[in-house]
Amino acid sequence: MNVNVRKSGDVTILDLKGKITIGSGDVVLRNSMQEVMNSGATKVLINMRDVSTIDSSGIGELVSAYTTATNRGAKLKLFNLPAKVTDILTITQLITVFDVFDSEDEAVRSFA
Repeated sequence: MNVNVRKSGDVTILDLKGKITIGSGDVVLRNSMQEVMNSGATKVLINMRDVSTIDSSGIGELVSAYTTATNRGAKLKLFNLPAKVTDILTITQLITVFDVFDSEDEAVRSFA
């Protein structure tokens, strides 16, 4: 999996591409979130448009990222979820935990 980190004003955006699965994408996501949190980011968006696959380990990393952000006084939100990811978050009822948005503009504005 690849992660591109960029800014939109004071919002940090992580563009994910590939698989968030055990042994590869989960570690990349964890490391990227640690770097973003250590840089002092308090408004973080994860763009999941190009996520092709997510497994239980990937879901666990999303929850861990959310918990880490919350414990540090930051906000973490998701946007552009593929149908597969939406289905998994719905089945696990985690869709009620995350703030989820359809577009980047809507997600960035939600921090205002």
